[in-house]
Amino acid sequence: MNKSLVRRVTLLFLMIVLLIPNLVLGEGSNKPVSQPSEHSNMPYLDYQGAAPEFQNVSVHDPSIIKDGDTYYVFGSHIDAAKSTDLINWTRFTNGYTTPGNVLYGDLSENLAGSFAWAGENDSDSKGGYSVWAPDVFWNKDYRNEDGTTGAYMMYYSASSTYIRSAIGFAVSQNIEGPYKYGDTVVYSGFTRDDAYDNNSVINKKWTNTNIKKLMDNGTLTGARSEWFNANGSYANHIYPNAIDSTLFYDENGKLWMTYGSWSGGIFMLEIDKATGKAIYPGQDGTTADGRLIDRYFGTKIAGGYFKSGEGPYIVYDKNTDYYYLYVTYGWLGADGGYNMRQFRSKTPDGPYVDAKGQNAVLPGNTDNAPYGNKLMGNFLFERKVGDPGTGIGTGYVSPGHNSVYYDAETGQQFLIFHSRFPQTGEMHEVRVHQMFMNKDGWPVVAPYRYTGETLGKVNEQDLIGEYKFITHVKDNSATIRNSVFIRLNDDYTISGDVNGVWKKTGHNQAEISVDGVTYNGIFVRLWDPTSERYVMTFTAMSGEGVSVWGSKLQSKTDEEIVAAVLNDLDLGDTTNVISNLALPTEGTRHTGITWETSDSGVVTETGVINRPEAGSDSVTATLTATISKGNVNATKSFTITVLPYKAAGLAAHYAFEDNLSETTGKFSTGTVTGNRIDNTGGTISYVDGKNGQASVFNGASGVRLPNGLISSNSYSVSLWLKPEELTTFTTTFFGARDSNNWVSLVPNGPVGGNTMVWSGSNWYDAVTGMTINKGEWSHLAFSVDNGSINVYVNGVKKFTGTNFPNLFTTTDASFSLGVNWWDTPYKGLIDELRIYEGALSPTEISNLAQ
Repeated sequence: MNKSLVRRVTLLFLMIVLLIPNLVLGEGSNKPVSQPSEHSNMPYLDYQGAAPEFQNVSVHDPSIIKDGDTYYVFGSHIDAAKSTDLINWTRFTNGYTTPGNVLYGDLSENLAGSFAWAGENDSDSKGGYSVWAPDVFWNKDYRNEDGTTGAYMMYYSASSTYIRSAIGFAVSQNIEGPYKYGDTVVYSGFTRDDAYDNNSVINKKWTNTNIKKLMDNGTLTGARSEWFNANGSYANHIYPNAIDSTLFYDENGKLWMTYGSWSGGIFMLEIDKATGKAIYPGQDGTTADGRLIDRYFGTKIAGGYFKSGEGPYIVYDKNTDYYYLYVTYGWLGADGGYNMRQFRSKTPDGPYVDAKGQNAVLPGNTDNAPYGNKLMGNFLFERKVGDPGTGIGTGYVSPGHNSVYYDAETGQQFLIFHSRFPQTGEMHEVRVHQMFMNKDGWPVVAPYRYTGETLGKVNEQDLIGEYKFITHVKDNSATIRNSVFIRLNDDYTISGDVNGVWKKTGHNQAEISVDGVTYNGIFVRLWDPTSERYVMTFTAMSGEGVSVWGSKLQSKTDEEIVAAVLNDLDLGDTTNVISNLALPTEGTRHTGITWETSDSGVVTETGVINRPEAGSDSVTATLTATISKGNVNATKSFTITVLPYKAAGLAAHYAFEDNLSETTGKFSTGTVTGNRIDNTGGTISYVDGKNGQASVFNGASGVRLPNGLISSNSYSVSLWLKPEELTTFTTTFFGARDSNNWVSLVPNGPVGGNTMVWSGSNWYDAVTGMTINKGEWSHLAFSVDNGSINVYVNGVKKFTGTNFPNLFTTTDASFSLGVNWWDTPYKGLIDELRIYEGALSPTEISNLAQ
């Protein structure tokens, strides 16, 4: 056989071998193709796994610990919950219940050592307890009373005022308790001389703390004169409020406690691992970088000068060899601008600095907002008309007082905090977000809550598209930062509401440059709860310590966007209109919405209505919306029926003459409730009142009034009160369109204890500048007229304001006396409730107060 033939045979054989796999695969072509997984790195894959299910819980100031396979969060007001996945939580405590308290047994007896200074039936905690912000950890070195070692230790705070507090600890062999009191380690708010707070019998002189004992045993040489102002009061611009303690081990196994809130800043003490007690410095001094070291309070590591800053938490990361300090600025309420900050240090006791290199300890009496990397403040990934889902979007209000869980095995880090939410008032829940280390060694926070996601390789093609974009501006404002629209383009530019450039490095590292500022972070797929989809996101931080987030939108044509806006555009019930209409002028992705009216005498193109006079017929008009994006347009019309005014005058009168009847016959009789507006089981009785009989509210009952008692933006409310107790937030007259839009007449309100008209969740405080007296009859009234409000006490105008929210835009709003959905019920007498359609004049109200 010649060489040419051999070559031809060999070539034929190789061709057959190469064809065999294709032939075999061809035989199986009718089999299902394997689906991409969430870890696939092919472009244009939009894998949607199973939707997560959440079980939420309310634990304020949550501090996390993992015990075996279970995560625990312990928080203020003796609340705690547990979870095996950081997603589904179960509460297992019973709050301040005592005896039989889950965590403390007989609370009063067990923590008597701390309560002798603060926290039980004293001053701000009068009538109850104030046990706040605990931290639990397993201390293998703790020496128990029986000589064994190892215990769960809970460090807690007991507080009576904004500065008079104490930190104590209790121990248990079971993480879920009960915990037995050990000792009280730090006191604050003491004075040089004998002194007492309001509603308190506790002498605040420093000798009534543990300082005298520490002097007796030689730990301290005496009291420090700088602890006191010139008048002998506590110098809380320099020294701390002893609350918010958390414990951590440094890389060498030393145990430290950091603590403090507002006032003089955040401090740190070393803790004796065997006893749990503080190792006080004993001497005053300064650190090498000039920070305060106090003989008793320890080393200052952050804050000062009356500036906000609380809830410190420190975690050591062996990979970066940094200690990371987290603190929260602002006030915890929904209107307080709570926001989380971050610093780091190479040593446990500082100095801690932010991304700009600024020290966490303030240099003087200056604004603290520029100091500290801002991880998260108030935000809203706003759902615009035409966006998928329902509601207003996904966002947080006053997120803060966080802890951090660092998993040494996986390297994962989690930020655990409580948050309130847009338009939901003071309701709060625990949230868990994963954090990821950026290339600068700073943890950045995932834009959405944790659902089990892992950080993986992402394909550059899947990053191109439109995003909702949020910048966490470094301020302490209560303003909610709404998302804007941007696009990451295929030429690596950023266009839209901001301009810049972007790039991906490595598997998932993000570099976002906007207006000349570069933010470093990561790209990661997360669950968007509004669209109910897994979406691409990014999180990044600048060298100034500003965080930015992005959440990708589905790719759509202009035609698809206009169709989505058209389908979603809704004005609610337009058949019984009694107030101005909110007409949206923009849909998703800057889709334009313009309006035309068929009769501006009925409703204008901006939604302002003109109600007919009382006795007239309803009037109608047509509003037409034109929706535009690019060259695509569509229209949608709505028929608007505007109801006439009701005749001004008395709409309802409850005289409480041994019953809850409404005397005009226009509304039905009231019904007795339990301690909430929507339950039963209470009791209302009657005694001599201001005029005839009055109703008696026993502090556990209320009255549900008929729905629709007010259905106007012009009305007046008048009643007589004789309170037996004045408890904060307690309502007397309450009306609500829903749980997010309400008005409450409160004798002891959230602003300095003032008697006031309070409205949420857009938060309006109509403050009278005074508090009515217990045990005395007082006449309260307020009138609302198209956004103008006047509040009267005993016939005298005490408040006048504008822009009061228009709440009663429906005909089925809920009303009650003495109760709402949340707060302590009213205890005292109520008499002569009158509701008026229209705003009464000052003279008319003065006559009612006679």
